Amino acid sequence: MPLSSVVGAQSIVKPGVCTSSTRPASPFEGQMIYETDTDKVLVYNGTAWKQVPTAATAGTVLQIVSATTTTPTANSTSTYADTTLTVTITPSSSSSKILILVNQNGGWKSSANAGSAINCKLVRTATDISVFGIEVGYNGLAQELISGSISAIIFDSPSTTSAVTYKTQFANRVNAAQVTVQLNGAMSTITACEISA
Repeated sequence: MPLSSVVGAQSIVKPGVCTSSTRPASPFEGQMIYETDTDKVLVYNGTAWKQVPTAATAGTVLQIVSATTTTPTANSTSTYADTTLTVTITPSSSSSKILILVNQNGGWKSSANAGSAINCKLVRTATDISVFGIEVGYNGLAQELISGSISAIIFDSPSTTSAVTYKTQFANRVNAAQVTVQLNGAMSTITACEISA
């Protein structure tokens, strides 16, 4: 009777058990073995035995999520405000690290105040992770200045498998007019990479 006609039958594939020195002499393509001395599962690909990975090797990139914004955003205070640049990633393991790549573009300061300059930071949900721009564009003069791009590479350990949101915030060095990011619709980017521990 064919196996498919047996009600409730389950197909179970078990690898052959051997050691690294007693592998099958004439393996067939797709044959699977378990080596008791190396604790490895291997599959024969027609020319060689290849290990079946059981877990990601430390340092492996598991996923990449990125986002952009082109919304011009101004701030005339020394209180940090959102830049509209944000990305959300859900780690597959609580031991994973998250590598954040930020390129905050279109930085500009007004000529209205000599003390104006841009401060930028990275925030995870409500936790400050890193200040990556300090007094960008400051020159002590009441003149317009375009600082262009403010970039950062930041390594974080969120220790969770729940969704995590990263965003950038910015402030003026002083409570005065005015600093801007994404000036004239310049595109800012943020990328989150999950890295296996």
